[in-house]
Amino acid sequence: MTGILGKKIGMTQVYLEDGRVIPVTVVEAGPCTVLQVKTPQKDGYEAVQIGFGEERKANKVNKPLAGLFKKAGTPAFKQLREFKIAGLKVGDTIKVDSFSKGDVVNAAGTSKGKGFQGVMKRHNFKGGPGSHGSMFNRAPGSIGASSYPSRVWKGIRMAGHMGDERVTVQNITVVDVMPEKNIILLKGAVPGGANTIIEIWKD
Repeated sequence: MTGILGKKIGMTQVYLEDGRVIPVTVVEAGPCTVLQVKTPQKDGYEAVQIGFGEERKANKVNKPLAGLFKKAGTPAFKQLREFKIAGLKVGDTIKVDSFSKGDVVNAAGTSKGKGFQGVMKRHNFKGGPGSHGSMFNRAPGSIGASSYPSRVWKGIRMAGHMGDERVTVQNITVVDVMPEKNIILLKGAVPGGANTIIEIWKD
């Protein structure tokens, strides 16, 4: 398994050899530095913790993280993630050239926040008639009976907060890799807006 952290730049489109045009997401991925190696003997599982992003000031880091960065001998990175990667040691660098054109990867990020939304936008409810005084246009409708159960069942689809949650998209094709620019092009869309931190990994 190989994993890397990146920042979503935006979307564009590219031409394939057969003349087709496909949408791609541009991600500035890496370089990421290995900060800690998790072992089954010490931690109960095998993984590596990597750091990515802008360096933070020393007074902006709490003591546990400051000790982690000091022990690893690295700057204070802004983003930390764990991936189940074996065969690496502290101080190693993971670059975008770990991936190649045609690879099938997974990507995870935080989706765009939509705020408080109604049931039609949040759950694709049909709604009611839009004319003739029905007074039932975008309302949710009934949410339960009266005498029994005398409460609202858990899990009923209602209006509420939408978006701003972790979303994973699987089986994305790598369209191109540009190691000199730390750029990877992923086919289609990945979660989040511009500057969203994206986790990319392949099994």
